[in-house]
Parts: sequence; C-alpha cells; structure tokens
Amino acid sequence: MIKKIFTILSCLLAAILYSQDFYSNLREKYWVYEENDPKAFIYINQYIKRAKSEKNYSELFQAYKDGILYSENKKIAYADSAILAAKNSGKNDLIGDGYLSKGAIYYFNQRKFQFALEEYLKAYEYLKDSKNEFLKYQNIYHIGVVKSYLGYYDEALKIFEECIAFFETKINGDIHDNTVFNNTKGYLNSLHQAIICYQALGKNEEAKKMLDEAERKLPKTKDFYLEKSYFEKSLGVSEFKSKNYTQAIKYFDQALPELLKVNDFSWASYIYFYKGKSYEILGNQDLEVINYKKVDSIFNKNKFILPELRSNYEELIEYYRKNGNHKEELYYTNQLLKVDSVIASDFKHLSTRIYKEYDTKMLMETKENLEKTNSYSKLLLFICLAIIAALGVIMFYRIRKQKNIQKNYDDLLIKLEEKNNQQEIVSIPIKTEVTDSSDKNIKFDNSIVEKLLNDIQTFENNQGYLEQGLTLKKLAEQFKTNTSYLSQVINEYKGSNFNTYINALRISYATQKIYQDKEWRKYSIEHIASAAGFSNRQSFSNIFLEQNGIRPADFIKKRIKELEDQNN
Repeated sequence: MIKKIFTILSCLLAAILYSQDFYSNLREKYWVYEENDPKAFIYINQYIKRAKSEKNYSELFQAYKDGILYSENKKIAYADSAILAAKNSGKNDLIGDGYLSKGAIYYFNQRKFQFALEEYLKAYEYLKDSKNEFLKYQNIYHIGVVKSYLGYYDEALKIFEECIAFFETKINGDIHDNTVFNNTKGYLNSLHQAIICYQALGKNEEAKKMLDEAERKLPKTKDFYLEKSYFEKSLGVSEFKSKNYTQAIKYFDQALPELLKVNDFSWASYIYFYKGKSYEILGNQDLEVINYKKVDSIFNKNKFILPELRSNYEELIEYYRKNGNHKEELYYTNQLLKVDSVIASDFKHLSTRIYKEYDTKMLMETKENLEKTNSYSKLLLFICLAIIAALGVIMFYRIRKQKNIQKNYDDLLIKLEEKNNQQEIVSIPIKTEVTDSSDKNIKFDNSIVEKLLNDIQTFENNQGYLEQGLTLKKLAEQFKTNTSYLSQVINEYKGSNFNTYINALRISYATQKIYQDKEWRKYSIEHIASAAGFSNRQSFSNIFLEQNGIRPADFIKKRIKELEDQNN
C-alpha cells in the first residue's frame, strides 16, 4: 500500500516537474526576442493553450503578462486577460501584479496618467499586505511616477527616496542573478525619477549628485542602455540649466536613439524641445525650428504633450509671425489650442499651475483675425462668428453653473461648521427621550422603543452604516428585533424610511471625510463611494448632490482650491 502511494506521488511530482519544464523551455525560446516582436507569439500561444488546458492559472497569468511585453497593439487586452487569470488563481500577489502591469501600459505606452493611477491604486489594495517586497515597491514607484507627472514633486520625491533605499539593499550580496537584475532596474529608475523631481524643484546641485551616483552604479551592459539614455537626457537638462548649451545638445543626441527605439515619445519630445531651446540661444534658428516642429509631429501622432513643452508652440507662433507667414502662424495657433485642450483633460491637476502667455480668449481672437487675413469668404466669416457666439453661450452657462456650485459649496460649508460646533459643545452624548407611544404612530411598548433607539445610537456611533449591502432585515437581525418594529422606530424618530436614513448617514460621513482629510481628496469618486458604503459611483454621486446641493467631484475641487488659496 505504501509502495503504491509512493508510486502515485512520484508520478504526480514528475508530471508537475515536466509541466514546469515545458513552460520554462517555452519562455527561453521567446525571451531572446526584442520587446513588441510578434514572432514571440509562436511560443506564447502554445504557452496559453497548455496553461488553459491544465487550468494552471498562475502560468496562464505569466503567459498573458509576457503577451503584454511582445504585443504591439493589444497590450490592454492581454493585461485584462492576465488580471482575469490572476483572479481565477485566487492569489493576491498575481492580481496586484496584473493591475500594476495594466497601469504601466497606460503610463508608458499611452501616457494616460489618470487611468494609470487608478490601476496602481487597485494594485495597492492587493499588494499592501504582500510579503513580496519587490512587487510592493514596484507599485509604490509607479504611484510616485504619476504623482511626479501631476506636479506633486515633493510628494513624489519622498516615494522615490524610499524606493532607492529599498532597491539599493537588494543589488549586492548572495542574491540570485534575476533578483539583482530586477532590483538594479528598480534602483536606477528610482534614481532617474528623483533627479526629475529635483530638477523640477530647481534643486540642481542635488540632481547633479544623483547623476554622479548613477554614473558609478550603472552597469556597462546593453541590458541597461535605456537607463543610460535616461541619465544622458537628465545630464543634458543639467547642462542646459548651467548654460552649457553645446554640451547639453551632445547629451541629448546620445540619449535620443534608445528612446526612439522603445517609442518613448514623451521623453523624445522633451529632448527635441530642449534642443530647440539650446539652438535658439546659440542663434541657430533653422535647427531651433526643426526641433520645435518635431515636438509638434509627436503631438500629432500621439495626442500627448508634457505641460512643460507648451511654450514650444508659442515659439513657433512668434517665429512665423515675425516672418509674415500667416498660414503657418494660424496652423500653430490652432495646434496650441489643441495642446491646451489635451493639457486641461489629461493634466487637470496641473492645468491651473501652468503660466499661459496666450490665454484662450486671445488665441480665439487671433484665430479670427488670421482667418480673415487668409480668406475673405463670407461663409467662413459667418462660421467664425457662429463659433464665437456658441462659445459665448457655453461660457455664459459655464460661469452660471460655477456660480451655483460656489453658492452651494458655501452653503454646505456653513452646515458643516454648524454641525462641527454642535459636536464640540455636546461632549457627552444625550440619551434619546422616548415620548409616550400615544404621541407617535407606534403600537408597541416604550421599553422596546427605548432599546431600539439605544441600538440605533450605538450603530451610528460605530459607523455600522458603512457596511455595503446593509438592509433593514440585516440590521433588525443585529438588533435582535423584527423589521416592522425597527422600520416604525426609524420612520417616527428619524423622520424617514430606512434607505433614506442610511444614505443620509453615509453622505454625511463622506462629506466630513472629504472636508477634513486630505487623503480622501486624492481618492477617485468610485473609491470614496465604496468607502462610504455605496455599491456604485452613480448612486453615491446622485444622493450626494440631492443631500448637499453639489456633486462630490465639484466639492473636492472647491475644497482643494480653498485650501490652496489659504496657503498662498
């Protein structure tokens, strides 16, 4: 019998090892290909088919994750499949890794920072208690990257310094080569992002010290050519800020090929812009304009631009204005309007901080004048006037809407202050007085009413209303009573039915949290709705509006602006 069991276990172990060898051998075959090379799918598709047939969800997750790396146009689809496989595996580390990978696609490949941040925050929920420290810090790093792009450089810098400290301890000693490789990548990328923050904050000496550190720690192998290019780009910025423009151009030219190779169009456009600025200062107008136009070419292709590069279009507009080329001046004026639209949409947290030498009104007037100069068509003139009139109507309703929002916000603040003052005055909870049941539409003993009112008070104090899916039946069971009694007490003493009563408590809780806690003001509306006990964003937003007279998104914006104004 023992021999039989041993034989079965041996066969099972052999099957598992054979299966693992199959997957490992397949990965070795396609791992030699460059990123985005579709030839890898000859083997990846075999990998997926085998993992599906065995219902091996951990390996299926790995197969889809590799699909992300080698796919050119279906990265999000493979990321969604990887997340589904991870969820089927039931492993939080894999689920967190899946959301992290999807966020990285939004960030690196599409530059959709708000979407990226949403995925990173989802990953964080699964990885915050993980024992896999590399995954945890990888996720924290990506959140720092998005914060940096949104302009929160001080907050992002703290994250990158924390990541540097972690990754640096994992690149030396008796550690597996793959672990050393991954942590070295993490360390160098964290250094790069910290340098970006220091340069953005005007702390150029600190940035130079980190660039020296990067030079010492950067491995001299082709596996780290991309990281080397990022540091060369940063060296170029450092030289530019030191007014060494020729040397800056040299570093930019060294960095550019590798960035173009991996289609990192955001940093490529950044380099072209600073090359253009360098040539402008050096007096080479032809090369200045060529590089500025390359920034526009990248924007046309990817519909993305860093806010810092906005002045690229102001330079081109000014150049063609001086040369009397109204056609090109009009083109780049229209491009600048598109750029402002993208910045306002993709970088809404940054848009209010950008100094605009050309405001929208001036641009619209310039556009009208240039179009009149280039064409005397009455039809075109009529269209321009119609557009301006439409914009005027839109602006009128927008201003009126903003005034209403501001009024409702001010009214809500007064209510919040009054409520907070009442809570400060009443330091000892007052027991609810139970009136004679004859005064209320209640047909059971006062002793039952008193018990239920006490239970309700405890329920409110313990914030039991934050539980999702809470029903009258569930609460009645908690109170060891029936739904009829509980419903009558809530209706008579709280002045509303059960659902209205619970929603009012939840909205009051969420409103106070948004008002008082800066972390809540960083959450998505979906996250806030869930934390307040709501099952979906729409119902939360509608009830918040009904109760407070303002939508939660507008309340958050107004509160953030109010605090910024107080600090300025």
